[in-house]
Order: sequence, then C-alpha cells, then structure tokens
Amino acid sequence: MMPAGEVVERALALSKADEAMVIVTDAYDASLRWAGNSMTTNGSSVSRGWSVISIFREGPNAARVGTIGSTSVDPAEIEAVVRKSEEAARTAEPARDAMPLLEPEGPSQDWAAEPGSTGIEVFTGLANDLSAGFDGSDRLYGFAHHTMNTTWLGTSTGVRRRFVQPTGSVEINGKRGEGSDLASAWVGVGTADFTDVDVPGMLTELSRRLDWAKRKVDLPAGRYETLMPPSTVADLMIAMAWEMEGRGAQEGHTAFSRAGGTRIGERLTDIPLTLYSDPNATGLEYQPFVATSASSQASSVFDNGLSTGRVDWIRDGVIESLVYPRAAAAEFDAPTTVPGDNLLLTGGSDASIDDMIARTERGLLLTTLWYIREVDPASLLLTGLTRDGVYLVENGAVTAAVNNFRFNESPLDLLRRATEAGSTQITLPREWKDWFTRTAMPPLRIPDFHMSSVSQAT
Repeated sequence: MMPAGEVVERALALSKADEAMVIVTDAYDASLRWAGNSMTTNGSSVSRGWSVISIFREGPNAARVGTIGSTSVDPAEIEAVVRKSEEAARTAEPARDAMPLLEPEGPSQDWAAEPGSTGIEVFTGLANDLSAGFDGSDRLYGFAHHTMNTTWLGTSTGVRRRFVQPTGSVEINGKRGEGSDLASAWVGVGTADFTDVDVPGMLTELSRRLDWAKRKVDLPAGRYETLMPPSTVADLMIAMAWEMEGRGAQEGHTAFSRAGGTRIGERLTDIPLTLYSDPNATGLEYQPFVATSASSQASSVFDNGLSTGRVDWIRDGVIESLVYPRAAAAEFDAPTTVPGDNLLLTGGSDASIDDMIARTERGLLLTTLWYIREVDPASLLLTGLTRDGVYLVENGAVTAAVNNFRFNESPLDLLRRATEAGSTQITLPREWKDWFTRTAMPPLRIPDFHMSSVSQAT
C-alpha cells in the first residue's frame, strides 16, 4: 500500500475545495477463540479506511461539507474520492457546526513512520496459560481480540497529526454442570498488549464464582441491597457518559437539562466521586486529538486536530462538564470539551469488593450486565438484564447463586443513592466492550437496586 501519509498529501494536493481534510486509518487486527476447552479459530487481518472531507465556504462561520470514505488501496482512485467529496459538499445543507479550521500547533510527530501492527503471536502467552484451564473439568469459552489502529490526519491549513492506538480484551465464560444444575460465570479484562493479562487469576476467579453456584436460590423481583463490581459500574457509567451532550442538555432533551440551562453545578452525591476522561491516564491512554469524518452533537469535523486533555465530568460529587464541540461552545458560552475514549471514576475508599461483601448482612452481588437499553432520556432510565452470575450475600459471605433479573435503573440515580464506593481498578465493561474498553471503576454499594422482574436468561 502507498504509505498513509502520502495518501493524505496527495488527496490534499488534488483538492479544489476551499478547504479539505483527510483521515487515514491503517488497522491491524488479530483474534483468538476457544470453546469447550479447545482452541477453535484464530486469524489476523490488515485493512485501510480513509475519508476525504471537502469544505466550501460561504462566510467565516458558514460552510457546506461533504465527506466520502473509501477502503481502496489503489492510488489511482484517490482523485475520484476527492471529486466525490467535493460534489457532496456542493449539494450539502449548510453545516450547523461551521467554524474556522484549526491551525497547526507544532511540527507533526512521526508522520512518515510505519503503522503499528499486531498478529496472532500477541496471544502466545495467553494461549499457554489457558492450556491449564483446558485440562480442568469446567468448560471454558472465550474470545481474545487485539487491534492496532494508526491514524493520520491532515488538513489544508497545515495540521498533521498521527497516533497509534492499541486496543485489546480477553473474556472467558466458564460453565459447570448440566440442565437445571448448570452454572455459568464470566470474567474479562482490557489490555493494550497482553503482557499484563493474568490468566491464572482470571481462571481462579471463574472457579470461585462457579463454586458459589453450588447452591441456588430463587428470589422475586424487588429492591435489594446490591454490590456492583467495577465491570458493572463501568457499563452504566459509559451509558451515562454517552448522554452528556451540552447541546441536548441546553435544548431540554436530556437528563442533564434543567429549566433555563443545564445541571452543571448540581451535587449528585456526598461521596467525593470524580468521573473523568484523560488521554494520558496510565494504561488507558487514547488518541490525544480529534479526528472524525462526520459531525454530531458530540463531535465536529471542524474540530479535527484539536488537542484533548483531561476533562472532569463529575468532580467531588458535583456535575462539572458536558460535551461541547467548538461551535456549540461558542453558541452557549461554554468551554470546549470533547468526548473521551476512556472513563475513570475515583474518590472511593480503599475497600475491595471482597471487603464490601464481608460487611454485608444480606444482599446481592451483581457481576455482569447485558442488553442495556435506554427507556427514558429525560431521566436516563436504563433497562437491561443480569447474566452469568447474580449471587446471594448473607452474613458477610456469598452463599448461593440466584436467578437472573431485568433491572430498571438510572446511573444518575445510582450515584445519588450509593452508600459506599471502594477502590478504583482497571476493568472491562461487558456490554460495551466492543466499543469502549478503557475504564477504571470502583465497586459500589446500592441500598435499593431495582430488579424489576425475574428473567429467564441464563
């Protein structure tokens, strides 16, 4: 393939628009699957995706924008993509988010360097460690995935930015028994390079959870004191973060709206919890600049190249920030903030989930969630199902597995009602792992988590 940086430069040179931007992403992908204690499939791939964004100006803050994407690696097709982008721009509606393009902040870094890469060899240690689990009596199923995405961004104003983003995850589902005696549990971790994945520790935790299911108890729907490990907290905090758009809040469409404005400044909890995104968070680093081929309420093509830094969404229990691309920030006199690709919640004690179990007289331990959907945007009410491990806690110990439930909860309300937050640790969300893997969360104690109905899910 033509080097990605050269694709950017050639497309920009061919452009006849007033302004143009080009984004190229080279993706290296590797995956490994296993089922019933045997490796089943593995594979790797290399692909390229790129977009040309053409802009025709009708004033300083008025413009029409057209974007055309391609996966072609034929240099002869670059001009055709550029022309289609220009045609799309000429016929587009005026852009609501039009702003001047950014100027370069400094010289480009590693512009001509090779893309980051990966392959099935990244799983060598993982596969060796899994072999011990395959020799056991529990049936193991799972999936490991690693991508290395290198993105190049170039604009007609001279911005040149490049970043290599590694993303990986491992999830293992363990099953024991058959029929009505079947027990199932799940564990997962996120990783950048698989050198930090503790497979023996994951297998030990799986076995512990399957041991808990030797006894089974049926419980009715209702409100229960519930302990949420970091993974389940991550799934609900991600769902909340995706709704933290400033424009929607200003226009009265979201749970972050209030009469005459937004809920910035409102206290949610007396626990000094801080929810934030930071591209430099150790072990959870992400691309420190905007590179998007399409505008939305959360991002703008006119912000391409904008450097990102830490944003506190909630600080010491108080709502601190919402997402504002530059145009929305100017319209509503708010600071420019862009969504982060990681999410961290800090401010709890040094207690682990086991410490919290030991202090629980009677309650539920809720290990994973799935099929989460929004019910009411105005309150951020979510519904979803439990899966692969809801356990009964009695007198400081886990004593049984219980049936699955459908739940109805708002993450905003959960933060209000939480009575304890433990120690923050890096974790993998189960529901959103295909889109969002970089999280660090504490366990939470909720005194009255709403299990709205019994579910037949297994």
